[in-house]
Amino acid sequence: MMKNERAISVQGVRKSYDNIHVLTGVDFEVSPGTIFALLGSNGAGKTTIVRILSTLLKQDHGEVTVNGFSVSSEPVKVRQSISLTGQFAAVDDILTGRENIMMIARLRHLNHPRQVADELLNRLGLYEAADRRVSTYSGGMRRRLDIAMSLVGAPQLIFLDEPTTGLDPAGRNEVWSIIKELAGKGTTVFLTTQYLEEAEQLADKIAILHEGKIIVSGTLAEMKKLFPPAKVEYIEKQPTLEEIFLSVVGNKTEK
Repeated sequence: MMKNERAISVQGVRKSYDNIHVLTGVDFEVSPGTIFALLGSNGAGKTTIVRILSTLLKQDHGEVTVNGFSVSSEPVKVRQSISLTGQFAAVDDILTGRENIMMIARLRHLNHPRQVADELLNRLGLYEAADRRVSTYSGGMRRRLDIAMSLVGAPQLIFLDEPTTGLDPAGRNEVWSIIKELAGKGTTVFLTTQYLEEAEQLADKIAILHEGKIIVSGTLAEMKKLFPPAKVEYIEKQPTLEEIFLSVVGNKTEK
């Protein structure tokens, strides 16, 4: 992929289920090696976008490229360059942590699957638990293992669809650290989340999806410039992402 290409380009994407219009003209771009956070309420269409980008679902209209490949005409090339981690950890409870990763390495036809597994277990802080059944893992450990499995084969881009849903604060912090490390090493991360703090902590760029469209996008600093700072006892108070989200969504709902 050329350096000046976008990791993701989405133009005019529409998707309906029967008579329900889920996406009504979505446009955005993601730069390589960055963390992009897609924010939206339940049912806003975040998972639909991820499924289209990962070739699991076809858009009705619009152009989508991932890592320079068209999701419509080059789906195999797209799939070879990405990994997807869904809302719930896709791990096998009966197998050990090492066996789970080795299974994926074999499915990807990689040489030395045990070596691949050991490197990822060490990287994700799971090496000491490598030979334990996953049924004994905590929620945070299961999510770390799920992400480790997604990193088999060193994909250029990883989709994390609400990766910290159901985790306690400690588990959430674990996942945040991993996401920051991934981006720091050049992996592009596409993150969907309902947690405003998560986007604020992690994302280089944020987009808010509401009623089928991206209604605002940019860096957190750019979004804060949309709203005049409040003077609180002579101290300038910048709006939080939550205030921005509620203001923008509220304004769109009222129209």
